[in-house]
Amino acid sequence: MNTIPDHRSRRTYQVAEIIMAGLMMFVFKRGSKNNTNQLFTPNFEKNYFTIFGLRLPVMASVHQFLENLPAKEIERIKHTLIHILIEKRVLEKFRFNKQYVVAVDGTGVFSFDEEPFEGCPYKTSKNGKKTWQAGVLEAKIICSNGFSISMETEWYQNSDNIEDKQDCELKAFKRLSAKLKKNYPRMALTIVADSLYPNETFFKICNDNKWNYILTFKDGTLKSIWHEINSLYPIEEKQNKQLRVTDIKYKEETMYLNNIEYKEKYLLYWCEYIRKYSKSDKQDRFVHLTNININHSNVWEVSYYGRLRWKIENEGFNTQKKQGYNLEHKYAEKNFNAMQNYYQLLQIGHLINQLTEKLESVKAKIKTAQLTIKAMLEDTVAVMKKEVIEHQTVLEQLESTKQLRY
Repeated sequence: MNTIPDHRSRRTYQVAEIIMAGLMMFVFKRGSKNNTNQLFTPNFEKNYFTIFGLRLPVMASVHQFLENLPAKEIERIKHTLIHILIEKRVLEKFRFNKQYVVAVDGTGVFSFDEEPFEGCPYKTSKNGKKTWQAGVLEAKIICSNGFSISMETEWYQNSDNIEDKQDCELKAFKRLSAKLKKNYPRMALTIVADSLYPNETFFKICNDNKWNYILTFKDGTLKSIWHEINSLYPIEEKQNKQLRVTDIKYKEETMYLNNIEYKEKYLLYWCEYIRKYSKSDKQDRFVHLTNININHSNVWEVSYYGRLRWKIENEGFNTQKKQGYNLEHKYAEKNFNAMQNYYQLLQIGHLINQLTEKLESVKAKIKTAQLTIKAMLEDTVAVMKKEVIEHQTVLEQLESTKQLRY
């Protein structure tokens, strides 16, 4: 059985126990503090100690601790985990042009009828009623295998104009980009973002930080650029348009334009991707603006990684809201400090689960057993509640796992 090493203080272990207990709420996708407390049967606690060497405090103790712990402390743990993943080259194979692809997007988290904490942004309806809304802007590493991993978080502030989504996100992005550069100063990034972001402020921030970017570009946005695109398109079409058929269901084509000047400061590149379906008149069209020099060799990849941006919404926000993490649940209603800490624990819990669920070995076993991820997790909980897990079994399992493949 695990024992607490003498060289560590009891206080250090108490902190570890509390943070881990809060983290387990999200790893096991319990969705609330009450549901998490229901895990804590004697046998579950015994097995938990066998695996982690930690005891399980009740969630009331966890909540009290998180109300007083500075939010940056939990966020530091997240930063440390990201740096470990980078150092261990876990995400290496998913880079584009030797850069990590980072999606930036915002989402609403909570809504209140009364001000929950000082500085919470609010909206005012036509009848004068105020609704306070807590939301975040996220920077997440996204990968082709479905990884959507939180790197950095910036909460909207009451100075942000949430009546104007673009103004709100861009103000938050200025703060977010500063944190990204501070915490990952040498990390090569390609930022992917939606159609709110093509503007001079964003271009300057990325240029100053030496980041690449691929942005969704709507028709009519930045009219001077579209005027040049419309002028160049018929001239360059024959040379720069490409067609391919990789699926019997549809045909694909790309078109790109280079060296588009914006305000005599920025050199931009434009590409269009169209998917035409064989059995209907339906087609999908995606247009992107980037600072990456496009050519015949990379245009398909530039478009692909631009379209990969949707993973922050699906594998990121939607997963966290609808698949057990219960992102919109008010784990803390009026204490902003605790609110931020729960949010960061959720991000770390989601990271741990992604690293487990997307392992080739785990996916193969789930497929063989014909289980869903949810069923696998509930089976794990059932085993920890009913069976006795021996410490030697844990050691043997760890020893047998030499290499993790994604």
